[in-house]
Formats: sequence, C-alpha cells, structure tokens
Amino acid sequence: MQKLINVIALLSGLVSLSVLGGGVYLYKNADVLMEDARKKVTAAAVEGVKTALPKLVDSAMPKIPEATGPSIPTGPITTGPNIPL
Repeated sequence: MQKLINVIALLSGLVSLSVLGGGVYLYKNADVLMEDARKKVTAAAVEGVKTALPKLVDSAMPKIPEATGPSIPTGPITTGPNIPL
C-alpha cells in the first residue's frame, strides 16, 4: 500500500513540475508565440481574401446595359399647375 501511495505522490509531483515548466516556457516565449500565430493568421487571411475578392466584386457589379434611352426627354415638358402669387 505504501508503494502505491509513493507512486501516486511521485506522479503528482511530476505533473505539477511539468505544469510549472510549461507555464514558465509560455511566459518566457509568449511574445514570440503570439507573433508567429499572428503571421500565420494574417497570411491565411490574405490568401483567403485574394481568392474570394474577385468573385465578390464580379457578383456585386451591376450589368451594364448595351443601349440606353435618350439623354434629353423628347416629349412635352410639363412643370405642373401654376401657383398664383
């Protein structure tokens, strides 16, 4: 029974030391790790925009008409009823 308790205590100590070591590693290298992640995310986002943007612009552009009406109206000009002064 004492051997089992000793093994559990040893394993508990190893887990505690590994958590502590991991925390120290992250604390010391946080800036480097964040900058590396930022570069990877930025590169992925830029690639996604490069592939998606042309499709979005093409679908958002209205169809240009091949023929339009006259630029000046050709019918009678009506301005509405006269307003007495």
